[in-house]
Amino acid sequence: MAQRPHVLLSAAVSIDGYLDDTSEDRLMLSNDADFDRVDEVRAESDAIMIGAGTIRADNPRLLVKSDARRAARVARGLPEFPLKVTLTASGNLDADAKFWHFGGEKLVYTTDSGAEKLRERLRGLAEVVSLGPVIDDFGLILDDLGNRGIRRLMVEGGGQTHTAFLSQGLADEMHVVIAPLVVGQTTAPRFLSPADYVGGPSRRMKLLEARQIEDVALLRYAPKQESGL
Repeated sequence: MAQRPHVLLSAAVSIDGYLDDTSEDRLMLSNDADFDRVDEVRAESDAIMIGAGTIRADNPRLLVKSDARRAARVARGLPEFPLKVTLTASGNLDADAKFWHFGGEKLVYTTDSGAEKLRERLRGLAEVVSLGPVIDDFGLILDDLGNRGIRRLMVEGGGQTHTAFLSQGLADEMHVVIAPLVVGQTTAPRFLSPADYVGGPSRRMKLLEARQIEDVALLRYAPKQESGL
């Protein structure tokens, strides 16, 4: 079996841990300098993943925006854009979403029932892979990506996807940007949800870096540290 990719979780959150507020407009938590940093991390990745909820809520293109970074990828023998990956249990994704129509190759992980919908709906737009009746073992996704030659996976959300990788002990690195604002809305989407996390609260992560980027703070963690380290 091929080696699983290095999994990097990336998110910008409010001081009280929210990814967005409850308004119709997306809450801009980060700043231009940090957006450029994220673009650099995308360019260094073999694949970028978001959940179906993020596609529905934000309708992102999920691209490497820098011409120079895309050119550098091509010069290294890589595709201009990383593989774009999403996952959905229901298969309820709109074929008109920007995710499908920009960038390079796309891949969707879904259930048996979701695959029936998506293979018809996304014909020619993405490869559809069924994981069985449910999506509960994210290790299967990493095994498949590893077999495809993916060595570095950047996961950009949303909260359910971040929670799944972290709670199953599958995240190798976390980039959490803290924005200087408070959302305070209990129904707003959170970075992480309640779950049975590997090791629980006794398992401390290792802080790799703390960096100020204008008015936000970047915290880099290694989640796979044993308790007490």
